[in-house]
Amino acid sequence: MSKTRPFSIFLLKPGFNSTNSLKSDHDLDGSQGATVPPGGTLFILDAQPRDPWWRDYFKIRKTLKQSGKGALLFLPTSGRNFALCFGHVYHNLRDESFEHDFGLRVTLNCLDPKKLKSTDTLEPGAARRQRTQIPAAADLTYFDFDRDSAILRSLTGKVLDSYQELFSNVTGSSSLAIRSEARASELPALCDRLLLLYESREYRASFPEIENIMPVRDPATVAQLNEKLVAAMRERSQGVYLTIPDLVDYRSVGYLASFAGVGQSLQYEDVFIDKYYEYLESRSLTVAEIDFDQLCSHSLKLTNDTERTQRSFSLINCLIFDTTLGTGAETFHLTEGDWYRVDNSYIAKLRAALDPLCFETTLPSYRHESEGHFNVDCASADDGLICLDESDISPSGQSQIEPCDLYSIDGEVAVFHHVKRSTVSAALSHLFNQGANAVEMIKLEAASMTKLRGLIAARAREDRKDQFLTPLDHERFRVVFGIVTHKDTTRKSENLPLFSRISLMRVSRALKLSNTECRFGFIPDNSERKNGTKKQRKRKPVAAAAEMRESQSRP
Repeated sequence: MSKTRPFSIFLLKPGFNSTNSLKSDHDLDGSQGATVPPGGTLFILDAQPRDPWWRDYFKIRKTLKQSGKGALLFLPTSGRNFALCFGHVYHNLRDESFEHDFGLRVTLNCLDPKKLKSTDTLEPGAARRQRTQIPAAADLTYFDFDRDSAILRSLTGKVLDSYQELFSNVTGSSSLAIRSEARASELPALCDRLLLLYESREYRASFPEIENIMPVRDPATVAQLNEKLVAAMRERSQGVYLTIPDLVDYRSVGYLASFAGVGQSLQYEDVFIDKYYEYLESRSLTVAEIDFDQLCSHSLKLTNDTERTQRSFSLINCLIFDTTLGTGAETFHLTEGDWYRVDNSYIAKLRAALDPLCFETTLPSYRHESEGHFNVDCASADDGLICLDESDISPSGQSQIEPCDLYSIDGEVAVFHHVKRSTVSAALSHLFNQGANAVEMIKLEAASMTKLRGLIAARAREDRKDQFLTPLDHERFRVVFGIVTHKDTTRKSENLPLFSRISLMRVSRALKLSNTECRFGFIPDNSERKNGTKKQRKRKPVAAAAEMRESQSRP
């Protein structure tokens, strides 16, 4: 058997070659006298030996030297150029010089779908990255990969028998990682085969819907999308939303929001895009002059009641925006500073699955300072509602599980209302998962059902206790998500961020499997949008002490 060697292969984009694909500050040298395939250009990394950091750290007397060695071969073939990396030299390539989906697409086309070994996935809604490996090759279902909510970033496994002469195992992400018996003179032929695999779409038969959602990694495409975002903001488009890109516990501490980047701003109790526009204009910067660099350098800050900054987010990470490019066959979604490409047929699938679940809620409009006050007032005004906000039904020894915010009945159905004043993806995904987890606990844990019955019995009117408790005996449940928003409620599921829609579809399916209805509705947010207030500057201790002495000396 011939010896196999490791290769890490990138496909350069049209127009890129050995003359314009390296970063200007690269540390590679052109190789003289190397034997490479015709047309190839070889660069080498020959770093000077130096001590490892831990030599001085442990005061080792013995001479210890280490150095980095590597090479990068640019190889033209079939009208395209490839870059083959040996050692850690890939970081010398310009990000915009190569096709960022090359490795993954080649892997999908040559991989045996029943012989996968490892996956790297990303759930954008929860910003969760995960690597899953199994000891024996299996198909994608063994990796708990949810194609409706996760993005496949890398894949490893054995190839189909028809590609065994090329390599037996493959890993694909931006680059393609393989071990091959190919000699240097055979590399052009190998790259020709890889180019054909990249251009094929046969993988869609084995991995349907794998590209429903894909991160946009091509810098040129990202630049076009950023231009669309800036144009929309300059026009004050209603399609641009400003959010806090993380969960915030308003119950434990009150927050005020402010902006930074071109001077001090007012402080606001709520976060809206028009407040940012007001901030710009207050600093003599019109919205029509905004550019992308400013969106990256400006920030949204959260301060607590002691006026200390608790959290700070780059403004670009706080924006949500959908747009299209070219023919509009795909929609691009911006969340937390990253762009994702979504096939329009998938968006239609989400709409078809979720819009029938949307209903007109019977809960009153929101005019409150907090969700907690809203829940208490709803139950106080309507004896058909029981407030269970901040209650706990978890079995002994487990973390707190809240059954719902408000409990009601509809005939013989027990209705669990979960209320959230937010359309931030992470907050809504948390809300949906909370609803599903609570129902699962009630159905599976007798202790949780007992606690729930006790809570309801203690808070229901005496003459209605049996009425509220009877549906629990039959386990006929409905979970209702009430989302407080200023948005146009007629847009139904399109009011939700993309990844919240994906999360809701997954949760609704899980609830259906447990014989539980799932609905969602929008509660009009009629709370007053308060004007900003100036931040109170604290006096320095020395100045405050001097002022006190002066006041004490006055007659």
